[in-house]
Amino acid sequence: MIVFPLRIAAAPDTPPCAPPTPDGTGVTWTVTRHADVRVALVDPAFAVPRVAPGPPGTLAWLRASVARFSGPERHPSRRAATRTLLAGLDPDLLAREAARLTAAALDRRAGSPDPPARLARDVPLRVLAARLGLADPAAAVPAVAAVAAAYQPGADPAAVRRADDAVADLVANCPAGPDESTAHRIGLLVQACDATAGLIDAAIRRARSLPATVSTPELLGEVLRLDPPVRATRRIATVAAVLAGRPIPAGAVLLLRFDAANRDPAVFPDPDRFTPGRPALTFGAGAHGCPGDRHALALAAGVVGVLRDRSPYAVAPPPPEPTRPTDPTGARR
Repeated sequence: MIVFPLRIAAAPDTPPCAPPTPDGTGVTWTVTRHADVRVALVDPAFAVPRVAPGPPGTLAWLRASVARFSGPERHPSRRAATRTLLAGLDPDLLAREAARLTAAALDRRAGSPDPPARLARDVPLRVLAARLGLADPAAAVPAVAAVAAAYQPGADPAAVRRADDAVADLVANCPAGPDESTAHRIGLLVQACDATAGLIDAAIRRARSLPATVSTPELLGEVLRLDPPVRATRRIATVAAVLAGRPIPAGAVLLLRFDAANRDPAVFPDPDRFTPGRPALTFGAGAHGCPGDRHALALAAGVVGVLRDRSPYAVAPPPPEPTRPTDPTGARR
């Protein structure tokens, strides 16, 4: 194993690894250790939060129709439908098309290229939307971003109204088919929006401190561990349960911290050191583990590979670390 000098400190608000810990009310428990997070992801006693249904073509309808928020009675069939859609997407083709669009964007703006943050969001969404059969992939990008901003329950009402309009636009943009098939297409795009863009952005920032001999797949894999675009997700205890010897009451909310578990010293010696090949929990595990991990990495690799080769941002001094939200996006499907 090659040892690199780069060390990536955890974000200041990343909690240390410790047994599951309740907040002052005992309602929310923070789970940080690798083994405990993994158990909570695979144990059926801990379920994804439920969502209320809504009228067709709205944000509430979308949430209630996708595997991401489905309970055990609907999740298997919806996950299977999502996997069927993904089976028609060759990751190698996704990577090549993402690389082509990234290079084309740099060529169009020679001397003043689009910032990586814009390419990180726009390119993967355009590639994925085209491969999923949307009529106007470019128009899908801002609509997906609007939905992603309100995707999690409890979003600001104004953001929800914008998302409702965006969902209607995306439904019209999708190929004709059953409502659930349309929802699965939009769900895949929403899941890919912020998470893939965050991975690309973090990878480009970290690449500046690494030798070119580090391959893009190695870079992405270790960035997933050390600088995860999805820092946490939630589960609800459907029954009274025990986790790591701690009694968890029914109805308790588990906040599963990927950012802490990915640095658990019991699993990763010298956890802050950049060491390719160490697996991360960022894509989840169990029934709701992300079925599109290979596709997400392929899209990211297509963009990052070109930016590392051609963009002035790849050699510029790194900008200040962005402030990452601590509220989880819950991006497991």
